[in-house]
Amino acid sequence: MVREFKLPDVGEGLTEAEIVSWLVEVGDTVSEDQPVAEVETDKAVVEVPAPVNGTVREILAEEGEMVPVGEVIITFDVEGEPVEPMEDAADESEPAEADEVESAVSEASTDGESGGEVSAKGGRVFAAPSARRLARELGVDIETVAGSGPGGRVTEGDVRAAADAGSETESATSETEAEPAVRSATRKVTDETAAESDAEPAPADAHPGGAPEAAGRDQTLATPATRQVAQEEGIDIDDVPTDEIRDGEPFVDAEQVREYAEAQRAAQQADTQAVQHEAGGATAEAAPDTETTPEGEVERVPYRGIRRTIGKAMENSKYTAPHVTHHDTVVVDDLVDTRARLKPKAEERGIKLTYMPFIVKAIVAALKEYPILNSQLNEADEEILVKHYHNIGIAVATDAGLMVPVVKNAGEKDMLTIASDVNELASKARDRSISREEMQGGTFSITNFGAIGGEYATPIINYPETAILGLGELKQRPVVEDGEVVAKHTIPISLTIDHRVIDGADAAQFANTLMEYLSNPELLLLE
Repeated sequence: MVREFKLPDVGEGLTEAEIVSWLVEVGDTVSEDQPVAEVETDKAVVEVPAPVNGTVREILAEEGEMVPVGEVIITFDVEGEPVEPMEDAADESEPAEADEVESAVSEASTDGESGGEVSAKGGRVFAAPSARRLARELGVDIETVAGSGPGGRVTEGDVRAAADAGSETESATSETEAEPAVRSATRKVTDETAAESDAEPAPADAHPGGAPEAAGRDQTLATPATRQVAQEEGIDIDDVPTDEIRDGEPFVDAEQVREYAEAQRAAQQADTQAVQHEAGGATAEAAPDTETTPEGEVERVPYRGIRRTIGKAMENSKYTAPHVTHHDTVVVDDLVDTRARLKPKAEERGIKLTYMPFIVKAIVAALKEYPILNSQLNEADEEILVKHYHNIGIAVATDAGLMVPVVKNAGEKDMLTIASDVNELASKARDRSISREEMQGGTFSITNFGAIGGEYATPIINYPETAILGLGELKQRPVVEDGEVVAKHTIPISLTIDHRVIDGADAAQFANTLMEYLSNPELLLLE
């Protein structure tokens, strides 16, 4: 029995996720709840477990691909149940009318199947899940689409072209199936010298002693070390030519991957130099991830995963809630002294004491006096939800982007407990081990841009919250005191509010109360 496993909703409201990496390969034996893939959600990477004991039959999504929730990503042969055979391969090609054409097609075919048929082992069409999804949306039978990608893989562009062509798709596919094979075989016979001097990897029929498996395969056997080499080289392992078969499947080793990567780099360099020569420019090698334009080089960085999630959230917040930012500066000499006295005591208990726990406690104290800043606007029901619990989100800069772990029930915790929570959550965010639950449920957020320099900003609210506090750099600044300019430790603050819910006066009063607690940290002992 074949068990299909669909991408689950691994987070609240999730509609799609990126396949970061597969932890298993086709043919691997797995046990129930064993992690089989790493999937990136809004702001975290989570492991997806196997639903059964069995063997991996097919992997249907590629690493780096965005997959909708509910789409099948992997199938299993269930342990203890009959194994269903794979679909039969496509029928062998019928003889052509002309002996010459028959000979050419036969010579160009690498596996006895129809020379131009775009199908994988087992009769399955080469197509990424994204192309299959688009075909379903456009009502296109993907079995009839001619692929233009590596090894005949069907791309999204092919699907769109088939949808536009309508009734012309069948004839276009037929033409694609027959003619390239004949032309390829003819070129092989009449132009071998030119083919041998080509900078790209040799075609399948140029290998003596047996034809290698065509590039763009649907699946390839390889050791984890080889797959790691392919990932480092930026190579799709299914595109690497090979003539080695193991257990009935193409097998690729690390040396083949390196040779293919080198050939691709050589070809790319040649193309780049040709373009630059035609444009009258320099012939220096371009980086693989850059593109040469008339204005200069442009690097293409995929806008997806965490970066896209952050962008969508910021866009939603900025264009939904009217933002107003209140700026001020608080003198914190007493806070600096208090933290200096308590820091050794905290270290004796194994806790690193920063200024953040003091700021969290001060915010909670101010929110208790001005709870409207601890709220959410429910637009559907036209009501404001004023929350009497305090979950404080703290923005953390990571290599993957900005994450906002949440200190739950901060109003009920002492200073050292908050310090421990902050340190643990920040560490989890940076090493990508934090869970979605640890980044949900916030009622008010803090962003400390002063940690990398700067004084004031206009922080964007962590929607659907209604306020966020930005902290500038804590350092000595000139302050006028009793008519004289003196150096004092100060923190610039930037309080952004949702003006639909919070008035400017409420924001100013909250800020004044917050500054009072930060200026006189002993007041926090009363909280």
